Amino acid sequence: MIINFLTFNIQHGKNYRTKQIDLDLMIKTIKDSQAEIIGLNEVFGANATEASQAKIMAQALGYDFYFAQAIDYHGRPYGNALLTKYPLKTAETIMIPDPIKNDHEFFETRCIIKATFQHFPLVLFTSHFGLAKGEQINAVKTSLELIKKERAPLVFMGDFNMEPCDPILKPLLDVLNNTFPAGPPTYPSINPQKKIDYILISPHIKVLKARILPVVASDHLPHLAILEIK
Repeated sequence: MIINFLTFNIQHGKNYRTKQIDLDLMIKTIKDSQAEIIGLNEVFGANATEASQAKIMAQALGYDFYFAQAIDYHGRPYGNALLTKYPLKTAETIMIPDPIKNDHEFFETRCIIKATFQHFPLVLFTSHFGLAKGEQINAVKTSLELIKKERAPLVFMGDFNMEPCDPILKPLLDVLNNTFPAGPPTYPSINPQKKIDYILISPHIKVLKARILPVVASDHLPHLAILEIK
C-alpha cells in the first residue's frame, strides 16, 4: 500500500508572510501536497467560543482527525493533531514527562499522538519535541520506549527541534530510518537554516519519494514522504 505522509508545523495557522491566522492557506498547502496522513504541530483545540483548528481543517479535506492537547495557551487547548484520509482504529495522547524545573531554561509540557488504522497494519506517532535539553532528552526516551513495544510497520514524524547531528536525537535515528537524510533545511520557511522536521520509519517500510515542499505558509516548510507499507 502506498501512502503520502506529511509533517507540518502550522504555528496555529499563522501565515508567515502576513502574520495573520490563515487556515485556508494551511488547508490549501495540504491539499496541493496530496498528503493522505498528516501530522500537525502547534494546533489550537476548541474552547467555549472558538472551534478546533484540527476539526476545521479535517472537514475541509474530508478527513478523519484526532487532536492531542499538550498545554493550555491563551485560554485554548494547544498541541498536536493528526488528519487522515484513512479511518482511525485507535488514537491516544501520551504525555512526555516534564524535565526538572530549571531557572535558566524554559520548557513546555509536550505530548505524542499514537494512532492505528482500521484497514491496514500501521502504528503512527506524531509529536513536537521541546527546545530545552531536558525536554528533548525526555522526548527521545519516551519515544524509544514506545517504539520498542511495536512490531507493526511504524512511522514517527514531527518537529523535533533538533538537527540530525544532535547527539540527543541520535538514539532515535539509530532505531528508525530517516526518509530524507539528504534533505534541505525546513526552518524557517523563508531562507531556511535548520533541518528539524522529520518523517522516520521502521525497516518494514520503503521510501518511494521524499520532498521538502518549497511553500511559505507557516514558519516551517512541510515535509512530504511517499511510503510503501507492506
